[in-house]
Amino acid sequence: MANKDSFLHLARPLGPAPIGASASTAPLSVSVHPQAIFSILDHSLRRPQDQDRVIGTLLGTRSEDGTEIEIRNCYAVPHTETAEQVEVDMDYQKQMLALHLRANPREVLVGWYATSSDLNTFSALIQNFYGQQGDGTWPHPAVHLTVSTEPGKEIESRTYISAPIGVTAERAADSCLFIPVPHELKYGEAERSGLELISSAKDREDRSQPIITDLESLERAVRQTLDMLERVTKYVNDVLDEEDEPSSALGQFLLNTLSLAPKVDAADIERDFNAHIQDVLAVSYLANTIRTQIDLSNRLATAALSLGPADPLADGNERREGGDRQKGGDRRNKGRQQKAQEA
Repeated sequence: MANKDSFLHLARPLGPAPIGASASTAPLSVSVHPQAIFSILDHSLRRPQDQDRVIGTLLGTRSEDGTEIEIRNCYAVPHTETAEQVEVDMDYQKQMLALHLRANPREVLVGWYATSSDLNTFSALIQNFYGQQGDGTWPHPAVHLTVSTEPGKEIESRTYISAPIGVTAERAADSCLFIPVPHELKYGEAERSGLELISSAKDREDRSQPIITDLESLERAVRQTLDMLERVTKYVNDVLDEEDEPSSALGQFLLNTLSLAPKVDAADIERDFNAHIQDVLAVSYLANTIRTQIDLSNRLATAALSLGPADPLADGNERREGGDRQKGGDRRNKGRQQKAQEA
C-alpha cells in the first residue's frame, strides 16, 4: 500500500450471527487507550536482554456486532522464542484471564499484542490460538496490535485481524492472512492532561516534571485558547485578503463552533467569574477552618490521654481521712454536751 493510513478491507470469515440478525462484513474499528500502550512499553523495557520481542493479552470492550473494539487494558504473557520454535505459557494465560475477568467483568478478551512489527509463522500460530473457540475470541476475530519499540525511532502501532488461507490441515495452525484495520488512540481530558505533563519532561535532562498547580493549569489553558484564537483570526484574515485558499469544510466547522458559544455580555461573564472565585475562596477558607478544628481536637485528646486521670486511691484515702476527722469531732462535741448537763 502506498499510504500507511489506507487499508484494503477483505471479507473476513463470519461467525454464527445472532437470531434474527444478519452477519456483518464491515471492517473493524479499533480504539486503543493510553493505559494499554504504557503497559506494553513498560513490558518491553523490562524484557531480558536476549529477547527480541514480548507478547501479551489485550482486553477491552466490543460492540454487539463486533465491528467496534476498545482496547482498555493488557497484561504480559511469558514466552520463549527462537528461530526454530516458540513456546507460550498457556496455563498462565488462562489463569490470568480468569482472574482479570473476575475483577473486571465488563471487559472481554479481544486479542494480543507484540512489540515488533514483523509478521511471521509464529505470529500466525499465536493469532490462531487467541482466535480459537472456547478460550479465544471466536466467533469474533482476534485483534493483533504491534507496537515498535526500536531505540531512536518513533513508536508506531498497527492493528490487524486474520483470515484463514488455503493450506493443508497440517499447516492450518500456523498459517493465516493478516489484514490491517484502522485504529486510533482514544483518551479523555484527564488522560490528556497526564500525557501533556509527561511529554513536557522530554526536554529536561533528568526527565522529571513537577506537578503544576490549579492556577498554573488555568493560565496554560487560557494561553492555549488565545493561541488558537490568534491562528483562526489569522487564517480568516488571510482568506479575506485572498492570501490563502478558502476551505468550505473548515469554514463550516468554525461556524458550528461559534454557534455553540453562548450570547452573554462580557460584563456578565466577568461578574460570574469573580463570584465563582469568591465562592471557591470561601469554600477553601471553611475547609481550612474545619481542618484546623479537627487538628486541635486531636491534639487535645492526645494531651488528655498522655496526662491520664487522677489517682483513685489517693482520692479514697483523702475521703476516709476527712470522714475520720469528722467522726472524732462529733464525739468530742457529744462529750462536752454531757459534761455540761451533769454540771
